[in-house]
Amino acid sequence: MVTENAVKEETIAKLPADKVYAALGSNVGGLSRSQAEERQKKLGKNLIEEKKKKSIILIFLGNFVHLMAILLWIGGAVAFLAGMPQLGIAVWLVNVINGVFSFWQEHRAGKATDALRNMLPSYARVIRDGEEQKILAEDLIIGDIILLEEGDKISADARLVESSDLQVDQSTLTGESNPVRKIKDAVLKDDLTKAETPNLIFAGTSVSEGNGKAVVMEIGMRTEFGKIAGLTQNMKEVQSPLQKELNRLTKQISVIAISFGVFFFVAALLLVKEPMASSFIFALGMIVAFIPEGLLPTVTLSLAMAVQRMSKRNALVKKLSSVEALGSTTVICTDKTGTLTQNEMTVNHLWLAGREYEVTGVGYSPNGKIMTGGKTVSASEDNDMNLLLTGAALCSNARLLPPGEESARYTVLGDPTEACLGVAAEKAGINVAKQSELTPRLRELPFESRRKRMTTVHRLQKPIEGTRLIAYVKGAPKEIMKLSNTIRINGTVTPMEEEMRSRIMDANDNYARQGLRVLAVAYRLLKKEDNIPAAMSAYTPEIIEQNMTFVGLVVMADPPRPEVAAAVEECRHAGIRIIMITGDYGLTAESIAKRIGIVKGANPRVVSGLELEEMSDEQLKKYLKDEIIFARVAPEQKLRVVSNLQELGEIVAVTGDGVNDSPALKKADIGVAMGIAGTDVAKEAADMILTDDNFASIVHAIEEGRAVYSNIRKFLLYILNSNMPEAVPSALFLFSRGAIPLPLTVMQILTIDLGTDMMPALGLGTEKPEKGIMDQPPRDPKETLLNKKLIIKAFLWYGMLGSLASAFSYFFVNIQNGWPDIRLASGNNPVYFRATTMALAAIVFSQIGAVFNCRTEKQSAFKVGLFKNKQVNLGIIIEIILIFALVYLPPLQSVFHTAPLLLSDWLLLCIWPPLVLLFEEVRKLWLRNKKQAGSKNL
Repeated sequence: MVTENAVKEETIAKLPADKVYAALGSNVGGLSRSQAEERQKKLGKNLIEEKKKKSIILIFLGNFVHLMAILLWIGGAVAFLAGMPQLGIAVWLVNVINGVFSFWQEHRAGKATDALRNMLPSYARVIRDGEEQKILAEDLIIGDIILLEEGDKISADARLVESSDLQVDQSTLTGESNPVRKIKDAVLKDDLTKAETPNLIFAGTSVSEGNGKAVVMEIGMRTEFGKIAGLTQNMKEVQSPLQKELNRLTKQISVIAISFGVFFFVAALLLVKEPMASSFIFALGMIVAFIPEGLLPTVTLSLAMAVQRMSKRNALVKKLSSVEALGSTTVICTDKTGTLTQNEMTVNHLWLAGREYEVTGVGYSPNGKIMTGGKTVSASEDNDMNLLLTGAALCSNARLLPPGEESARYTVLGDPTEACLGVAAEKAGINVAKQSELTPRLRELPFESRRKRMTTVHRLQKPIEGTRLIAYVKGAPKEIMKLSNTIRINGTVTPMEEEMRSRIMDANDNYARQGLRVLAVAYRLLKKEDNIPAAMSAYTPEIIEQNMTFVGLVVMADPPRPEVAAAVEECRHAGIRIIMITGDYGLTAESIAKRIGIVKGANPRVVSGLELEEMSDEQLKKYLKDEIIFARVAPEQKLRVVSNLQELGEIVAVTGDGVNDSPALKKADIGVAMGIAGTDVAKEAADMILTDDNFASIVHAIEEGRAVYSNIRKFLLYILNSNMPEAVPSALFLFSRGAIPLPLTVMQILTIDLGTDMMPALGLGTEKPEKGIMDQPPRDPKETLLNKKLIIKAFLWYGMLGSLASAFSYFFVNIQNGWPDIRLASGNNPVYFRATTMALAAIVFSQIGAVFNCRTEKQSAFKVGLFKNKQVNLGIIIEIILIFALVYLPPLQSVFHTAPLLLSDWLLLCIWPPLVLLFEEVRKLWLRNKKQAGSKNL
């Protein structure tokens, strides 16, 4: 009786086909209905189970209870307590709008399990009770015999017991697009991964060609497909670096705001002897003033604008917080095929008995030439080349489809390796379609992993050496050479000498070391005197594949994308490491990695999936600190690499396109799926989708992510620098023990925070990446948004300039009215109202200069274009309109205690923006000169 764990795959793979039935508790007639029902009760249905999801209501509410949101709820409540309901409503509205927007943006994420389930077929063809039946795929059970033919999706993991020219597309599990040939024979090797075992088939894959019969050995969540689903579902959501940083910032700002509030409350009580109630309202106003109400809108807008810019550069972001995570990335774990390479196998060299030709052109388009010594050669000029390319193209089942409605490019039906042979023939001037008509195929001896070759028999248009039958064979060079006793050299067939065999293998090894794929082509004229059977059905590999004439080697590779090398170099400049994790062979991966600059060392460490399985986490972490490439890895191993990198403190971006990539995509700090080649599962698990499947687009996205963090910092600098000129007037009032009347009222302070400052600050969130942003290393995760440098710059530099401007403007009005000979105006005196209005307006006008300064860190504001940011320009216009409304509209005058200003007042105010801008430009020039002098010394 079969157990719940069935029989180990390794054991099943080693059994002869006729022993598999018994091992899985079945027989050639299949399970009986009662057997199937009994097993299903014990083992359950063949389903991808889904974990219970978090309630959509709880997800929605979660957007309103994070730290910054709580601080804003408290700020709004404080405003109500202070008798300012309009302000309280405004603060709460900011919170509501942000929460709804964040929920809407991120609700679509996390549907990977649904996509996985959709990849499994609804029905399966089985043999039960000795008869072929069509049943629901979910009713499959261990021991069921499933029937397979071309186009079928496979519903469960199974062991083949019959196969005929069977090829399976395993790209959903391995990420490699080439179909894999499957056999029924026992496999005794121990150095194969499950996906490499040729007599096993897996749920979620599909039959590309041929047919077969298999016995189910695992179902549901115990299949390889189910394990991937389990890994994907069990991945816990973690906060992005930006979310962690905003939480930290909220705590810092809360401490600062409450500290200032307590200080001013105590000072008002003790120094000015204000009543407790008015001191409390005054302190609450100061607390609200220090809460950056515009932070969430700015973060959201900055992320949204970056998303828009990224979409124009072929990167679609599903989750807003992922944008900044990209900017923090320290390591990119990337696939090879289709991301770094073009996923279009291309013949680049031909080798003919010591003569080598270069093949130009990339991809499946037949645009290119055959070159030697700088000259173009066609097949009509070289009979050996004609025979090599004709044989290679005819001994192939792939078809090339020209551009049409479905695709603007040449596409392939069948094995990409075979397709590129036809492309090379076309480049040499051979019309493959016409040649197939002139030399029709009569028989095929399909490729087998045991033989490592494929043979086709064709009828020639004209007889050669008394026969019109010719066999072409292509396959592994070593195997083809063993079958060949002659070789064509310059159109003449000569015996194959040992010296020539050595030359062939030397050429093959040289190409292999470069990571290139090599196929050999040979032919045989089938003559009656060679005892060839009359019936084609009697043709077998043993009869046909002997006494061959070796023609040459066809060398091919999946070429790197042309823009990838520059993108890799840009990553190096930006301090970002790239680790290749591929399902391809190590030698090929190493060759591509060296060619595009991912590894620079002569002997980088290449770790196979089998080696990784034996490696401890401690050893893996040690190796991850150096140049390393992972080849032939399983899904859980890719996940393990990502997890270990994160434990080392790295911020990891992962690329992927297959179902096998989904656990790693979800685990990564930023998962990047391919839009063209990617499965729906990969796209759902990822945070970002590349619409062009291009690695260079990730680098552009990282640049935008860095800009987001930089923009949030610019925003913080801008809003915090107004806190100092807001606090200084209150400090003057308190420390003068009331001798200096309050130069700025609480309502006027809040007007700056929620009114005049808000729009220019939001404009800063839309700044494009600053020049040189990719020449800096990734930011230290320990570095805070609100660091010492920013606090000094905001409070002691910009804040000081704003404070001086505000204080000077306040006293300017009083001087015009007789101060210091008379006391400073206070109470309901119109001069007092005009003086406080001037203090308010001076802060606003200083902020106009400050917003231009905040656009760059060291670069001149004039260099980036003073008025180039339209959102900032609009913000300044709105800011000026608001201050005019506050100054001249009577309803607002009564609420905000403002008064009309004179022409002389406006003239003074107009001095502040250029003055603030000038002071900062001088400081930036000094910093640039200092940096330049330092680099010269180096």
